[in-house]
Amino acid sequence: MPAFLLEVGTEELPAGFLSDAIVQWRSHIPESLETHNLPNTVVEVYGTPRRLAVLITGLPSQQADREEEIKGPPAQAAFKDGQPTKAAIGFASKQGVDISALEIRPTDKGDFVFVNKKIPGRPIADILTELVPQWVWNLEGKRLMRWGYGDARFSRPIRWLVTLLDGDVLPLELDNGEKTVKSDSEALLQAGRLSRTHRVLHPEPVSISHATEYVKTLASGYVNVPPENRAEIITNQVKAAAKKLGGYTPIYPDLLAEVVNLVEYPTAVIGQFEAEFLNLPKEVITEVMVSHQRYFPVFKNADCQELLPNFITISNGDPAKSDIIAVGNARVIRARLADGRFFYEADLAKPLETYLPQLEKVTFQEDLGSVRVKVSRIVKNAEKITNQLQLNPAQTLNIQRAALLCKADLVTQMVYEFPELQGIMGEKYALANGENPEVAKAIFEHYLPRNADDIFPQTLTGQVVGLGDRLDTLVSIFGLGLIPTGSSDPFALRRAANAIVNITWLANLQINLSTLLEQIATDFATEFNKDAKSLIKTLQEFFLQRIRTLLQDEKQIDYDLVNAVLGENDPEYTERALTDLLDVRDRALYLQQIRKDGTLDKIYETVNRSTRLAAQGNLDFQQLEPQPLINPQLFQKKSESAFYNALLELVPQTQAAQKNRDYQLLVTALAKIAPTVSTFFDGEDSVLVMDANPDIKQNRLNLLGLLRNHARVLADFGAIVKNL
Repeated sequence: MPAFLLEVGTEELPAGFLSDAIVQWRSHIPESLETHNLPNTVVEVYGTPRRLAVLITGLPSQQADREEEIKGPPAQAAFKDGQPTKAAIGFASKQGVDISALEIRPTDKGDFVFVNKKIPGRPIADILTELVPQWVWNLEGKRLMRWGYGDARFSRPIRWLVTLLDGDVLPLELDNGEKTVKSDSEALLQAGRLSRTHRVLHPEPVSISHATEYVKTLASGYVNVPPENRAEIITNQVKAAAKKLGGYTPIYPDLLAEVVNLVEYPTAVIGQFEAEFLNLPKEVITEVMVSHQRYFPVFKNADCQELLPNFITISNGDPAKSDIIAVGNARVIRARLADGRFFYEADLAKPLETYLPQLEKVTFQEDLGSVRVKVSRIVKNAEKITNQLQLNPAQTLNIQRAALLCKADLVTQMVYEFPELQGIMGEKYALANGENPEVAKAIFEHYLPRNADDIFPQTLTGQVVGLGDRLDTLVSIFGLGLIPTGSSDPFALRRAANAIVNITWLANLQINLSTLLEQIATDFATEFNKDAKSLIKTLQEFFLQRIRTLLQDEKQIDYDLVNAVLGENDPEYTERALTDLLDVRDRALYLQQIRKDGTLDKIYETVNRSTRLAAQGNLDFQQLEPQPLINPQLFQKKSESAFYNALLELVPQTQAAQKNRDYQLLVTALAKIAPTVSTFFDGEDSVLVMDANPDIKQNRLNLLGLLRNHARVLADFGAIVKNL
């Protein structure tokens, strides 16, 4: 079966674009082939800084013939008195068939004319000639450029093109957007079999004899085209180099992914710098190396606490010149570290608190004032949380101090130069200034988690300040009407809300989020003349959606059980969830547990049936005590009396479950009452709930309503799906 090779040769591509382009082609090209009735192909996408390529194997020589059913005009318009009209004749002519090929078939909208049209398959070469320009020009990326006349846009100028169908060049022209000759037609890039290899190690072009020889041929020119191969080579070489130094180097995933797309023939090079720079915080050194220079730092051992005065860089040059390359890289890192040392010493010259006035010059958001104003709001929010948690004076003092200083390092020289060190340097400077270690730690921790894979704050101070910061951002941005829509979330508000919920859950913080949102939103609305009620409602809905998503996606709770603890448009459950985040988590986890162990099945039928029937009555959800609601004088069967007595015994169990969040007590009691309720429904002693006597009917509905209400302390059983 034929194989097809496409190589788009370019000037050096940005690593980010190359990575994205490979992902796009791995998705789009198979979809494109499938759309053109070319399934069961194997698509391998390659990329280096100077090329993007795809090798497709398993192609047929020709597209398979297919039949297509085409709907025409209504039969009434196509035929009159059994004779074809102009509509039928025109439809047949357009489809290239005889009138006799037309068929009349019934549809939901009446009889219509149809034709089964046989469409012959096209040669694979013709299809690929059409698809290749689409694959190239449909790639998306940031800052695509035009490098000549016309509308051609790509990440970097395209310099050569290889298209091989097996061993033959597929004739194809690509407008490369560059007018370098007199005739526009001569500016078209002609596909061929010549590819360019490593600029230094093999400057001469190579001729590719067959599509399947691509990887092997490029390798002979010192170009390793599969990104996975380069990643493996780099990983092994870095580990070997670190071992040679007697140290340890972690393989940072983001750094590895970037370096892979910066080289075609990777070679690990060991460099060194003066040991005196090790007096800098290790975070400064690693930030300079990893984020700015794409070097791998070397630690003394696997705990990554103490650095060696060495680095490992990945060269794309001549391995024989590694010593010269190392000297050049050392010169660069030395200059960067010298800058870092200057910034560090200058920042330490004055206390962290003295930087606060400078925050007035840093804008948080143009309509919300400066970062210094935001800090004041964070302090107030932290105070509200502290009051809810009823913390002692020492804890309160630490939280207030950390909230005040949490953004001060943003205007230090180090963080200005290396923004990724925000919070990290704040902790270092606070410790150097003699601040309480808990305060210093919180300055760093209040940013946590910074991404989906990050750790969470471990100290109570860091947790509270982090909550205060995120609550300010959410309320303020929502207050301006800048609510996330679809995939657009420029202020990362979903991530902020997720962090608030997760921090609360992980730290078991007994906070009332509903009250906090109401207080903070009211303060904001008063200051900025906004509608507090509308803002609070929008924030509540947003947080409920975040809680729902986290329970389903992170806690792996079944969707119906999430509905059961959050309710569907149920104000009681909405308020309950936001008032006590720990309770909604515990109830959801417990429901999932009893579904898994089968306990839920033992009470489901009884409670669910009672819940459905209780909806016919008018008992509100808050009632739990039977005595005020049930008249034993109206009982006609022993099952009613037994049901009533069982409810009396259930009350203290439910109250204990509520108080201690020990829902096992409630479920055990519900399981115990289940046989009694079953007798009430079925058997010789059963009753007709909807009795003709309205008083008896209401009495029985109240019995069921009370059982429903006790079960609602755990969840709305009406939302639970049986045998999910």
